[in-house]
Amino acid sequence: MKICLISFDFWHYDEHIVSKLKEKGIYAHHINSGAFTHKNFAARLKNTFSKVFLGKNLKNEQRQNFIIDSLQKIGKQDQILVINPEAIEDRVHQVIRSNTDRNIAYLYDSMQRNPAEHILHYFDQVFSFDDNDVDKFGFNKINNYNYLKYTPAERQNPELDLFYITSFDKTRIARLVNLSEKLRILNIKFKAIIAGKKSWKKRLQQIFDKKLVKNLDFRIGNIPQTEVLKLYSKSKAILDFQRNNQAGLSFRVFEAMALEKKFVTDNQDIKNYDFYNPENILILNKDFSNIEKSFFETEYQKLPEEIYYKYTLDHWVEKVFGL
Repeated sequence: MKICLISFDFWHYDEHIVSKLKEKGIYAHHINSGAFTHKNFAARLKNTFSKVFLGKNLKNEQRQNFIIDSLQKIGKQDQILVINPEAIEDRVHQVIRSNTDRNIAYLYDSMQRNPAEHILHYFDQVFSFDDNDVDKFGFNKINNYNYLKYTPAERQNPELDLFYITSFDKTRIARLVNLSEKLRILNIKFKAIIAGKKSWKKRLQQIFDKKLVKNLDFRIGNIPQTEVLKLYSKSKAILDFQRNNQAGLSFRVFEAMALEKKFVTDNQDIKNYDFYNPENILILNKDFSNIEKSFFETEYQKLPEEIYYKYTLDHWVEKVFGL
């Protein structure tokens, strides 16, 4: 069987799907449009000029062509999975549709944040992790997946109580500052990394403004997954703030599950899942008044094996591709 995955894999989550398919003896290929770069400085300069003076992003157009060219090289596929297809132009979707017997979409962002109604007709099946979209559009519900190797808590020696990593977002930064003050008062050891191009302003401000919270680490570049996992291993719990206009479970939940880390979140819906255990998961209220140091001082309660398996990448690929 030939299966192709098409995505913009910025955080390198999608590549795990391809690796898992190959483990199962499937001829799998990943067309990662996020890996496309300018050939040289001249091409980069030309694109900058085009964006500023012509309002046209040549790099985006070249990424679209990159998908078409890659498909032509690998030939027709039995199945193609497109992750977050709204970023792909209609002309490219036509080519994708003609190059497979079964065309699948997976939306791991909400339709409210990234509308995709205009291209849904290209797909035989659409999966979504967002409960609201599943109810409204009749999508197939599937959660994100646990892609990590199981590492029991007793093999780790955490130094922090709580750790958080996120892309730059003003709303979440404001919440982080408020939460950080609560944690400081309770003597809870906490660190957060905020990554993204817009972080440079806050990083510069941090140098001169002593009032800015010091346990918030602003970084301009992307953080490699290997570094993220090392940081997770040094903490007893992982924090996650839910995005606005989005309902569903982030990858953070499953990373915590694989590493047997406690989980702190403002996602109220998490209590409806079968893995929910108040000993492991703290659901924050709006003013963070329910956070207590005792939550971090008790041991992680291990999940039953059958529940753990439901959220693994093994189970995910079997369900999506009908293996």
